[in-house]
Amino acid sequence: MSSPYSEKVLDHFRNPRNVGRLDGANAKATEGSPACGDMVSVYLKVDDETKRIDNITFESYGCASNIATASIITELAKGKTLDEARKINWKEAADALGGLPAIKVHCSVLAVDSLRAAIENYEETHGLVKERRPTTVEEVRRRLKKVMNPLVGLDLVKTELLTGIVVESGKVTVAVDLPVANQFANNIRREIMEKIEPLWDVSEVEVKFTE
Repeated sequence: MSSPYSEKVLDHFRNPRNVGRLDGANAKATEGSPACGDMVSVYLKVDDETKRIDNITFESYGCASNIATASIITELAKGKTLDEARKINWKEAADALGGLPAIKVHCSVLAVDSLRAAIENYEETHGLVKERRPTTVEEVRRRLKKVMNPLVGLDLVKTELLTGIVVESGKVTVAVDLPVANQFANNIRREIMEKIEPLWDVSEVEVKFTE
């Protein structure tokens, strides 16, 4: 029985390039959800003067296509400027692998989304955001959809663990319906702060758990 995957997909699956966490990374992002079985984390080391991606690595949790597309994305992006890397699209990634089964195209979309999110993370943390819109409750909620509730493997918003968001005078307060003594509380706090602190007009983030 012939494989639905190209030889290049299988090669990147069996021998992924640039895999693992990156020491000295100055940007990172994670997209996807363990609940649907696919996640990709991308780490960048960007030259602060040239804005060129000197190094890039990934961690992938998912199927062969997920691993292969994350791997090829790192090869396509390495050496490019942030503006050049941002233009990489899912079709370019899929074509570079010799094509993907239609049912697996979402994997290339996920890899591209992870790369673009990491670029966004770098730009936000280095004051490079060109369009500075005031932070809103809706924007905070959107970002918190990427923070997982480890109890069930879905995000805080979908599982209704997020009970309140207040944005006022540069301070963002997030209320989480989870005991402060819960084993996952510190990790959730850290992830919330990582998602919200880079916003240009946020000077303080407070995460409140139940007592």
